[in-house]
Amino acid sequence: MRKTTTLFALCFLLAASSLQAAGPEESPQGTTDEAGSRKLIEKVKERVASTAEDDYRKFRIGGYGEMVAAFKDYGINRFTGTQNGNTKDHRNTISIPRFVLAFDYKFSPKWILGAEIEFEAGGTGMAMELENSENGEYETELEKGGEVALEQFHITRLIHPAFNVRAGHMVLPIGLTNAHHEPINFFGTVRPEGETIIIPSTWHETGISVFGTVGRGYALFDYQAMVVAGLNANGFDRNTWVAGGKQGIFEDDNFTSPAYVARVDYRGVPGLRVGASFYYCANTLSNSDEPATYAGLGAAPLRIYSVDAQYKNRYLTVRGNFLTGNLGNSAGISERNRRLNNASGYSRITPVAKKAREYGLELGLNLRSLCRGNEKVPVLYPFARYEYYNPQEAGERGVVMDARNQVSMWTAGLNWFALPNLVVKADYTTRKIGSGKVFGSGRYNSENEFAIGIAYVGWFFKK
Repeated sequence: MRKTTTLFALCFLLAASSLQAAGPEESPQGTTDEAGSRKLIEKVKERVASTAEDDYRKFRIGGYGEMVAAFKDYGINRFTGTQNGNTKDHRNTISIPRFVLAFDYKFSPKWILGAEIEFEAGGTGMAMELENSENGEYETELEKGGEVALEQFHITRLIHPAFNVRAGHMVLPIGLTNAHHEPINFFGTVRPEGETIIIPSTWHETGISVFGTVGRGYALFDYQAMVVAGLNANGFDRNTWVAGGKQGIFEDDNFTSPAYVARVDYRGVPGLRVGASFYYCANTLSNSDEPATYAGLGAAPLRIYSVDAQYKNRYLTVRGNFLTGNLGNSAGISERNRRLNNASGYSRITPVAKKAREYGLELGLNLRSLCRGNEKVPVLYPFARYEYYNPQEAGERGVVMDARNQVSMWTAGLNWFALPNLVVKADYTTRKIGSGKVFGSGRYNSENEFAIGIAYVGWFFKK
């Protein structure tokens, strides 16, 4: 729609320019002088500008949200027994996974403030303190489930298309989901599972970033480079690898060992985007709540690598991603994390793996395109997605990994885009537990569910 509006406006601008050049013919406003023609052209230029991606002058407010109901045939914990994995229970859940408010404000065309506040699962009233004056005791008060988080809060200085600076609290573009986390950017009722299990999602940290676009035509690239607060090894565990290491529990984040993040996206072919990202923290132990926790262990560097791609045309959408990571000194972290204070809020479930891995591929087909774009046909996307993930892909020598963390899963369903930015979703998921094979059964009970949901993204007000 934006492209159509922009094309119409540009054609109108050319027509207005022709009228001005041809002589004193009457314009649509009834003006016959040169000043009137100029006024018309300026209005059309404003219309063209308003269709651009950055389509606001001073302020805008918007956001996104999701609602999901799921009907499941498995229990709440596949780790309760060692024989069969999860119990075969029938249970249903309904939730609002997240509601996000987004704000942008332009101090000037070059200085921009951006912010996002996320209300997850209904919000929270939890507070935690580390009382160093009381022998380092953790104190927690929980008033309500869920989470309220400042997902983004940053100031951007636009300098040149090839080089700009941003400082504050930002989303880390690691993997496919974090870089494109809005609910219309994935087909399922919930985000792809693999990335959300082994790394934080949405992953946001405080620091500084440089970004820009270089090249043109078939050699067009976007890039980002960041220095942000690193992960905290206190939160690493068996089931979610390093995802629990995201800081933010206390008023201050430890910045003793910062993380370095880089991402490059290739966009030189229409409809195609291919990206790669890298995360490095030299010593996750240094970001511990209490420095003495890992005394004598040395360092525990963390590296995460990912590649992802999307191709989209009028007929289909294809997305794929691969992410792997390596954690140094994982055996030492496991040994110390088992001894963390019971009140710390960390899971303390070990061992922590040396390596984790996930990959996935999804394909959606636009049924309207098969009907020659007939607008009477609703915009329906049947889709299928395969994922493999394992937060315990490999451990250090002599450390046994738990096969119940190895998941191979299929999801298939239907997306109805009632509006370009509002989608109704339904899907069926089956997980094979303890099997690295695309086809075939796992060694533990499978987990199956049917889910329905609705999601939106958009700007409510612009000025």
